[in-house]
Amino acid sequence: MKGTVIIACGGGPAPGINTVISSISKVFLKNGYRVIGVHEGYKGLFSADAKTEEIDFEFADKIYTRGGSALNMSRFKPKDEDFSTELFERYNASLLVTIGGDDTASTANRLAKFLAQHELNIANLHVPKTIDNDLPLPNNTPTFGFHSAKDEGVKIGTTVYEDARTSQNWFVLASMGRSAGHLALGIGAACHFPMIIIPEMFHKTEITSDKIACLVISSMLKRKLMGLNFGAAIISEGIFHFMSDQEIQNTGVNFTYDAHGHPELFNVSKSHVFNMLIQRKLREINVKVGSRPVELGFGIRCSRPIGYDLTYCTLLGLGVYELFREGVSGAMVNVDQYGKVSPLYLKDIEDEKGKVIPRLVDINSPMVQSLVNYNLHYLTSEDYEKVDKWVEKPDQFDFHKILGW
Repeated sequence: MKGTVIIACGGGPAPGINTVISSISKVFLKNGYRVIGVHEGYKGLFSADAKTEEIDFEFADKIYTRGGSALNMSRFKPKDEDFSTELFERYNASLLVTIGGDDTASTANRLAKFLAQHELNIANLHVPKTIDNDLPLPNNTPTFGFHSAKDEGVKIGTTVYEDARTSQNWFVLASMGRSAGHLALGIGAACHFPMIIIPEMFHKTEITSDKIACLVISSMLKRKLMGLNFGAAIISEGIFHFMSDQEIQNTGVNFTYDAHGHPELFNVSKSHVFNMLIQRKLREINVKVGSRPVELGFGIRCSRPIGYDLTYCTLLGLGVYELFREGVSGAMVNVDQYGKVSPLYLKDIEDEKGKVIPRLVDINSPMVQSLVNYNLHYLTSEDYEKVDKWVEKPDQFDFHKILGW
């Protein structure tokens, strides 16, 4: 054996994780290395009784098309004092491969520095995984799992939209996406939803629950003018992460709170909260429109990867071996649209605190502007006279005024 490759997965699942694990394992096994998978991510890496998996070709070959992750995952975020060299030394590790999103990448960056300080000659490469698509890969290259999760969301979204048409109702969907609105935007655009709300839209104004409700109602009123009594709105859950704690409390939802006094958002269904805010506002203005909540959350994370991600994740796994052979360490693996592999060094994409800077939706991009200008339905000043038969203050639901655009 030339050495050992250790693989660990952090954060939440995304379609294609098993393809990456399989591809890394196969290429390293073929070239004389031992491959060890560590369960529970960073928690397992630094645990005295870490649960590990000896990965052989048979194991790797059985998992490569499956959804979920053959290595159990964890959101554990170690502090510097939690770091340990024990497992690396036990297995005589040559390479640590971390698979994860921005938090996992940020921790990998700190860990690389720790290993260097302890004079352990262990390379560290990170594979960019997240359905949020918010890692700063160049040339708009997606993170793996994004397209598969979007595809699964679109299947649900188009069915929901057909239900809206059939039942003459509205649906309010909440999509995953902690820091950025890529997933909500992608699903909403593909499904031709008349309203899409993502955090990046609020770059000129504060995010409030009232503004979210008014944006959806703006679409409802515009559709009524068009003679349509049905529709669907999709809202990125990341909206909540940019609200103040006080604004979240003002929603009236009975949240539980963490040790720091912050609302524990993961304990509630975001779609139910959004729908409640909208219905509350509709009653306030005495407009009757039925709406129902749909959560696009955990149901899309462990879906089987589509063909795009099966190929992309295979190339990412092979890219790990290619960069390792070149002596690269402390980098994220990047594979462009032509299949060219290159390193994206973590130190070059971190902020002053060592955290990887998330990639947000470019609200001024041609794609977003085209969708906003031509595909969404909302009130403008030209609609005021037509809609005042339903609402006393039409300007309250003017899309551009709400966002300060």
